[in-house]
Amino acid sequence: MNTPFKRVINLFAAGVLAGLALNVSAAELTQIRIAVPDLSAGTQHSGGGLTDVLRTQQIFEKAFAEQGVEIQWNYFKGAGPVINEAFANGQVDLAYLGDLAAIIGKSNGLDTRLLSATARGIKHYLGVVPGSGVKTLQDLKGKRVAIFRGTASQLSFDAALASQGLSEKDFKVINLDFNAAVAALAAKQIDASWGGSGLTALQARGLAELPLNTKDLGGAGSIQAVLVGSGKFVDEHPEAVAKLLKAQEHAVQWLTQDSNKDAYIVLVSGLASYPPLILQQDLKDQKLSEVFPSTLDPVFLGKLQDAVDLAAQQKLIRKPFKVSEWVAPPLAAAKL
Repeated sequence: MNTPFKRVINLFAAGVLAGLALNVSAAELTQIRIAVPDLSAGTQHSGGGLTDVLRTQQIFEKAFAEQGVEIQWNYFKGAGPVINEAFANGQVDLAYLGDLAAIIGKSNGLDTRLLSATARGIKHYLGVVPGSGVKTLQDLKGKRVAIFRGTASQLSFDAALASQGLSEKDFKVINLDFNAAVAALAAKQIDASWGGSGLTALQARGLAELPLNTKDLGGAGSIQAVLVGSGKFVDEHPEAVAKLLKAQEHAVQWLTQDSNKDAYIVLVSGLASYPPLILQQDLKDQKLSEVFPSTLDPVFLGKLQDAVDLAAQQKLIRKPFKVSEWVAPPLAAAKL
């Protein structure tokens, strides 16, 4: 385990306890409730990335077995917006989220703490009706484009547009979740959709063309993902948070070994009921070691700050904030 991460664990486990008198009265921890957007197209649950490795290898369950703490995985088809509601209602303790949903929650007053990076540089694609002649975002002006509002996909779209001097006002934007957008594009009910690697399945079936992705735009619109915790949970159970982050590193270490790419593709494809070709295509020019580091390093935090600033500029949030003040204090002190 690397030295910065050891500092995080030590700070969470020791330094925080001294300053948290409320721990004396905090209820005994019996359950940790984790929220994940459900990206599966089938009957099984899949959040992709880190969460699929954590759950299938039962990493958290094993870490907390001796304490008798139950790990409850909660999957939400409504993705970030519904998970933020669950946070507001005190129904979840931790959540794995794309950048915009986590940013919206924080901006709207949810007391969340940034605990970990979970993915970076995730590509998004423009999917269009075959034969439409659309090759660029400029070609789409005035046309019907589906995005999933309130999720990282919307911020990705806005960032991609901004890089080309465009905004959502230049299009007829329709709010559809991921599966509904894919179905609408296949049925030619819309002109285009902006979304994740699932669009490559339509391309493989000849039902969509993918003229560009965020990599073609110099990375504009690429997505970051995070682990956030409710302030109440983080403050009341610092030792559990430290244990959880330490356990998570086992999954991170497996994921960031590029030799595991094929195994990762098989794992996620099976859980999500996607053809393996989708992830093979998506990851063909990326290394897992570049996508899944968990450190809250300056580059990652800088991209998150850029996302906050863009969300404010595009009026996706009312109140911008400093990402540096969002990071859980022990993590900020460790200077990851």
